[in-house]
Amino acid sequence: MTLIQQLTVEAGLKAEQDLLASVCAGERQAGVLFWRPTDRALVMPRRLSRLPDFEQASVELAASGWPILLRETGGEPVPQSSSTVNIALVYAPPRSEDDRARIETAYLRLCDPLCELLTELGGEASVGEVEGAFCDGRYNVNLNGRKLVGTAQRWRQSQGGQRPVGLVHGALLVENERESMVAAVNRFNQCCGLEPNCRVDSHIALHEVVSDPDFFERLSASYQKILAPVFNL
Repeated sequence: MTLIQQLTVEAGLKAEQDLLASVCAGERQAGVLFWRPTDRALVMPRRLSRLPDFEQASVELAASGWPILLRETGGEPVPQSSSTVNIALVYAPPRSEDDRARIETAYLRLCDPLCELLTELGGEASVGEVEGAFCDGRYNVNLNGRKLVGTAQRWRQSQGGQRPVGLVHGALLVENERESMVAAVNRFNQCCGLEPNCRVDSHIALHEVVSDPDFFERLSASYQKILAPVFNL
């Protein structure tokens, strides 16, 4: 099977939820999913659908080629297109792991392999906020001081409620589509009375710096190496 699945945004979000459901049901201990959209959408958490002008914003964004889709994880609006590769790690933490630290631990499981590989390939990798980035957060993965990957996570209880199961997601900008993406996020914010403060130069695409054709194969191997001894994969 091809490492990176080519899916519509709607199908990709469903594939993530299906993987989460399979771990919750005990069908597997963990899983890693890479997918790349075949279409475009502005994806955001369900809570934003309660904004007073959300419906009008949806009409305007769809007319400009960025239909809105809702996701289960938190955060802010994120543009998805064929310029993005999504990474999803799903697992139930080992019982020996400190439950109080599971959110931070989950982010580090996603971010550390990315930072290590980017550094190995000659980039300056870091984790943290970037002023002017869309869906900014403490666990952005940054390349040369600009946002490369946005992250989010969602937790559910396993079947029977015995263990928490986490979906940790990263959206990595592969190709430079920064201008139209930032414009879409700022337009949504304007429509809904929010501050349109995203900037193009706060983001960077992987292929602007790194051209390794085996990047995602190497990244996948790193995630498998992390998960295998812990989850008996």
